[in-house]
Amino acid sequence: MTACPDKLPLIHALADGELDAANSLGLEAHVKSCAGCAAELEHICAVREHLKHGLLRYEAPPGLRTGVEAMVSEATALVEASPPAAAAHQPRSGRWFAGGAITALAASLTMFLALPQLTASGIEDQLIASHVRSLLATHLTDVATSDKHVIRPWFNGKIDFAPPVVDLTEQGFALAGGRLDYVDGRVVAALVYHRRLHSINLFIRPAERFGSNASFTNTRSGYSLERWTGGGLEYWAVSDIPAAELGQFRQQFLNQSKHAPMR
Repeated sequence: MTACPDKLPLIHALADGELDAANSLGLEAHVKSCAGCAAELEHICAVREHLKHGLLRYEAPPGLRTGVEAMVSEATALVEASPPAAAAHQPRSGRWFAGGAITALAASLTMFLALPQLTASGIEDQLIASHVRSLLATHLTDVATSDKHVIRPWFNGKIDFAPPVVDLTEQGFALAGGRLDYVDGRVVAALVYHRRLHSINLFIRPAERFGSNASFTNTRSGYSLERWTGGGLEYWAVSDIPAAELGQFRQQFLNQSKHAPMR
């Protein structure tokens, strides 16, 4: 059961305390009679509590480090215990077994550490909330222009990285401007594009050093999300357009940004 599409932005505004008294009373009456909207409001409030208490990270089990170090030591000991002469006459599969075990262990550990970042829903809820607020508060852009040569230098001195800015008007995604936003505890860049009567927020921030490079698509609370990384940056596109169209936006941005000059 999902919330009414026309009520979803208002539900977010109600949870953030951004509705006036008249609209608040009207929406509260609707929520009492609509199970889908009631569930969505309850979900948003639960997310706010998680954000309030900083429950956005998963702590590794206390014994993880000890277990990993023991496995690495065991695999290393197997390699060191093999006499050089004997190793030279071993089948290739045998000689590579221990080394392959270490490589597999490292890859597994990397996936284990990166997975919580991708499965945690907190960042997605923050991005959707930022997207909705930008539409409700008529604060979609700080610099409103389709000229990428104006938007790109506007970010100078305001953030410590250089987001690529590309105009995708010919591809059906018109560049509308840019702004600063605040996501996951830091200031990020947001580029705004229009698709017919819809808006796309493209949030850009430096990628975490040990974060995942995986790209993925998700649909949440009626919104489509695309996540990818490149050039040391992490990108999140959010919109209410169909997921397939947002996927087209991602691909067009990737195609054009390969040739976009950086400051």
